[in-house]
Amino acid sequence: MFKAIDHVQLAAPKGSEDQAREFFGGILQFQELVKPDVLKKRGGVWFNYGNVDIHIGIEEPFSPAQKAHPAFEVENIEKLKQRFKRFGTSFTEDNNLPGANRIYVNDPFGNRLEMLEWNK
Repeated sequence: MFKAIDHVQLAAPKGSEDQAREFFGGILQFQELVKPDVLKKRGGVWFNYGNVDIHIGIEEPFSPAQKAHPAFEVENIEKLKQRFKRFGTSFTEDNNLPGANRIYVNDPFGNRLEMLEWNK
């Protein structure tokens, strides 16, 4: 029986850990997690925000996920949009899902991320 998703892993190119920290840690305000010593040598970086864990894994050759994506339910998407604007991060608004206010944004590596807030 499935209980939950433990984490989402996104790929990134070699040497991109600082860019991941700027985006996920700085803009999205995730907290960086300490990777186990045995996994540190693989590169990448892990993050957490509440019950959401994201692992950025190094992949060579790298190709961003442009269609496949995680979707994050957020609270106060309007505030998130303002934060993206403040940091110069572009996003695309999408109103094709009835009952949801949602946007798409790419991480620094071109991976597609969906952010949505359900209208209640």
